[in-house]
Amino acid sequence: MIAIGLRQAVAILTKDLWIEGTSWVRWLGLVSFGILVLLLFSFAVGPNSAMLQKHAAGYLWLATLFASANLFTQSFLLETEGGAIEQLQMAPVYPAALFYGKAMANTLQLLLVMVVMVPPLIALCDVWFVEGFGLFIGTLVLGALGLSAPGAMYAAMTARLSNQQLLLPLLLFPLIVPALLAAVKATSLIFFGDPMGQISSWLTLLGAFDLIYWILCGIVFGRIVES
Repeated sequence: MIAIGLRQAVAILTKDLWIEGTSWVRWLGLVSFGILVLLLFSFAVGPNSAMLQKHAAGYLWLATLFASANLFTQSFLLETEGGAIEQLQMAPVYPAALFYGKAMANTLQLLLVMVVMVPPLIALCDVWFVEGFGLFIGTLVLGALGLSAPGAMYAAMTARLSNQQLLLPLLLFPLIVPALLAAVKATSLIFFGDPMGQISSWLTLLGAFDLIYWILCGIVFGRIVES
């Protein structure tokens, strides 16, 4: 059963990535939106380079959060418009496999968006990876996982509603505050140094959030899809 569910999740992941790979206009719009949010933050602060540096981590993760709302909204659009979710249930496909395939596809796309936003962030805010680039990438991965699991769950919950673009952020954003706070703090310490050794604590909090929600969302996803 586990092997079958794993194959189904990989198939859904591959399908979603293939669709996104062919929809380069939508992908370009998502990346452009993230970079535009960074530019708006820099314009709002003005020529205060010290302020830009200080809040660079917050700008990165807020831009990622806003871009993720658009990404999650699109993730179930094809399934709901074409009735594919009902067909997947008749196949049958395990609900957990559908969730994990969708969530992993969202995670990989979100990671790619963040990687593309890093060079503009460095140019605008004049920051660097004092604690190492590898630790920075690890923080991005944990943060993307923390956004993607509840994002996929709430995207499925609101997929059939006409006002999904309004409801999804209202439901999602309050829930992921702990993950967002931990990601911002860890990223900021990576940019400016960590003399007190606090990064591990923030990453532990972020990893615990990821573990809880990836397990919990996988368990309850079946009821959400069937409702």
